[in-house]
Amino acid sequence: MIVYQLDYVDKQIILALKANARKSYTKIAEDLKISNSLVHQRIKKMKDEGIVKKADLILDEKKIGYSTKAYVGIRLKEAHFAETVVQSLHTIPEITECNYVSGKYAIFILIYAKDNDHLRSILYNKVHLIDGVGGTDSFICFSTNFDRSVPVI
Repeated sequence: MIVYQLDYVDKQIILALKANARKSYTKIAEDLKISNSLVHQRIKKMKDEGIVKKADLILDEKKIGYSTKAYVGIRLKEAHFAETVVQSLHTIPEITECNYVSGKYAIFILIYAKDNDHLRSILYNKVHLIDGVGGTDSFICFSTNFDRSVPVI
């Protein structure tokens, strides 16, 4: 895997967008004292390289009714079920993240639910019914102390 080397200008553009993803390219160019076309070119190049994946709208889950957040470790009946289980998990909208992991679990997911009853329903009526799921362990998140992107180095 080739690691793209960010230069000073790339890093400054990324920092500007991390501070405010809605900031116009023109304003970024003005602030950095570079041309508008350079900002466009650099962002396009970083998108093409897969460094910048997307600018996303971030919702406050609690303000729209999701009061329960849980990390769930999933054990598989057999390893060959992994891909089909992940495909099935992807169809459940309350699951916002899914990762293959090492250790006791094969898959770790993040679920947002309206309340504990909703979480139980998602687990028992959706996740546990997926062919290949051998069991789950849930870890309720009381609060998120911080959430951030990786540093720009």
